[in-house]
Amino acid sequence: MHPLFPQASEMTHDVIGAAIEVHKDKGPGLLESIYEWCLTMELQLRGHQVTSRDKVLIRYKHFQREETLRFDLLIDKCLLVEAKAVEEVLPIHKAQLLSYMELLGIPLGLIINIHALKLTDGVSRLILPGANLE
Repeated sequence: MHPLFPQASEMTHDVIGAAIEVHKDKGPGLLESIYEWCLTMELQLRGHQVTSRDKVLIRYKHFQREETLRFDLLIDKCLLVEAKAVEEVLPIHKAQLLSYMELLGIPLGLIINIHALKLTDGVSRLILPGANLE
């Protein structure tokens, strides 16, 4: 099991609750950047550390380079969240989140589509392959 998986799994309830709070206050129809900012503020109010970029080492064959990776929200260095405001979450959105999770070594991610009328219908939970296995 990935060492961060239990912590990430435990905090998903609080993160979804924070997203519901933002959804209730702002409703659907705004820009993703507004939802990201509001969700960041709500999570910080709840005592979480939130970042939106990190440096990663990219390796290809015998080459490597450091790259700054920009993502929506990394919460407490163990849960990655992509905030969306789209009609439908597409497979490419999930592929992007899984790629970020792999590069950052994060075991669990959420896609939260604030555009959904009922926010819980807009939540997708993704687990890095093998991260939850003993």
